[in-house]
Amino acid sequence: MKQFFLASLLGSSIALCTTAMAADVDLKTLEAAARAEGAVNSVGMPDDWANWKATWADLNKLYGLTHIDTDMSSAQEVAKFAAEKDNASADIGDVGAAFGPIAVAKGVTQPYKPTTWDQIPEWAKDKDGNWALAYTGTIAFIINKKLLHGSEAPTKWADLATGKYKVSIGDVSTAAQATNGVLAAAIAKGGSETNIQPALLMFADIAKQGRLSLANPTIATMEKGEVEVGVVWDFNGLSYRNKMVNPDDYVVLIPSDGSVISGYTTIINKYAKHPNAAKLTREFIFSDAGQTNLARGNARPIRAEHLKLPEDVQKQLLPNEQYKNVTLIKDAAAWEKTSKALPQLWQEEVIINMQ
Repeated sequence: MKQFFLASLLGSSIALCTTAMAADVDLKTLEAAARAEGAVNSVGMPDDWANWKATWADLNKLYGLTHIDTDMSSAQEVAKFAAEKDNASADIGDVGAAFGPIAVAKGVTQPYKPTTWDQIPEWAKDKDGNWALAYTGTIAFIINKKLLHGSEAPTKWADLATGKYKVSIGDVSTAAQATNGVLAAAIAKGGSETNIQPALLMFADIAKQGRLSLANPTIATMEKGEVEVGVVWDFNGLSYRNKMVNPDDYVVLIPSDGSVISGYTTIINKYAKHPNAAKLTREFIFSDAGQTNLARGNARPIRAEHLKLPEDVQKQLLPNEQYKNVTLIKDAAAWEKTSKALPQLWQEEVIINMQ
C-alpha cells in the first residue's frame, strides 16, 4: 500500500501527519504524504452542495488527488464510519454542527488543526481539532412565487400558518437542515433548545390543513414543482435558485421573526485509508482559496472577517441586515438531547395529523 511505502520513505516525519497540528504543521510533509496516497473519498460532500465541486477540482489540480463522493445525511455518515472501521471506504465527511461531538463520542474521528486554526471562533471548533465549522448556514425560506395559490410570499414563520401553499422541511430523522429548521421555528415562537413545542404545534397545524409536504427541498424536487415553500439553509436556497431555469420565479430570505445560525464541519475518519489526503483537504478548505470556494457556493465562510471576498462573490450572499434576528445555538448539549428525541416527537405530534 502507498501509505506503507511513504512511511518507510519519509521515516518518523510522517508521524507528524497523524496528530493534531496548528501553525507549526509541516505542510510539505503533509502534501508529500497526500500525493502518495493519491485520492480522497468523501461522504456528504456532493458537487452541488456549498460548491464542493470547485474544491475537489482545486485539490486535483494542485495536489493530484482524485475524488469520489457518496451523498448521505449527517447521521448516516457517522454510522458509516463506525460500521466500516478498517474496511473504510470514506476518508472525510461533512456533517451538521451537532454531529461533530456525536462523531467524537463514537470514537470515529481523528484530529487535524489547519494552519488557520486561530482564525476560527472558539464556539465553532473542538479544542482537540476533531471538528471545526468551515462555513455557517442560517435557516431560510425558498419560495416559488408561481406556486403560492394566491397567498403572499411568507417573510416570517408566522406567515406559514395562514398561507395556502405547501411547506416542505425534509426528513427530521436524518437531516441537520430539517432539524435546525424545527429549532429555528421554535425559537422564533418563543421556544428554545429544550422546548420545541411551539414549532411542533405550528407544523401540526399546517399538517392538519393538508399543507405539510414530505418532499425534501432539493433541486430535483424544485424542478418538478414539488416545493412551494421550502425550509432550507441559506446557502442551499441561493444555490438552488441560481440553478433553476427561471431563477426569478424564486425568492430566498431569512425569516424576519427569527432563525438559527449553525454550520457544517468536516470529520476525518479515524479509519481513513487516505488520512493525509483528508487532512490536506481540511487544510485547503480553511485556506483563503477554500473559504472563497465555499462563498461562491453561497455559504458564509467561517473565516469571513479575515477574508476579502471578490465583489461578485459578496453580491451573491444575502444582505447582512437579514441576519439581525438570527441566533446561535446557545445550549449545544441540550439541543443534542432534544434533536435525538425529535424524530419520534415529529411522528407523534406532526405526521399523525397529515391529511
